[in-house]
Amino acid sequence: MAKLVPSCLATAFAVILGAASPGPAAGEEPVKVELKGVHMCCPGCAKEAAAVVKKVDGVSAVATTQKERSVRFTAPDAKTAQKAVDALSAAGFHGEPTGKVVAFKDDSRVKAGKVASLTVTGFHNSCEGCVESFREAIKDVKGVTSDTAKEKDKTATVTGEFDAVELVKALNKAGFHVKVKD
Repeated sequence: MAKLVPSCLATAFAVILGAASPGPAAGEEPVKVELKGVHMCCPGCAKEAAAVVKKVDGVSAVATTQKERSVRFTAPDAKTAQKAVDALSAAGFHGEPTGKVVAFKDDSRVKAGKVASLTVTGFHNSCEGCVESFREAIKDVKGVTSDTAKEKDKTATVTGEFDAVELVKALNKAGFHVKVKD
């Protein structure tokens, strides 16, 4: 019994000191992820994207590059890497992974067809630059005539006579993850 106590104490201290922090599973290599085309109109957007990813347990080496509109990080496994991408989506960011380990889910709920109005919600929008980027993204969608995007409001209605799927694709391409409001 005397040998059991020191062993338990050693394990407890290792957990407390972080020596038992999450790492790759046996035989599994860490996953390096790069996401390109993520919305980053300003240093604030880049910091927000980095902060979102850093909150995911096990993720390390988080870096964002505003000029390249990229997010890079390392995760101990594919499941953790996907959690980080899902967290970015939930925060309204979208991008294109350079590999096949992770993916942004198509959870926009957009229905195919022409519409006169479409309300999208959940997109990252923290400054006037975000609004400008939103408008820049939708300006080439044939038939769009106006929008209600306002700084810090994560919901906007787009009007005109346009293809709903094309609007969502344009926003995703610009780095915004959106959902169609019911």
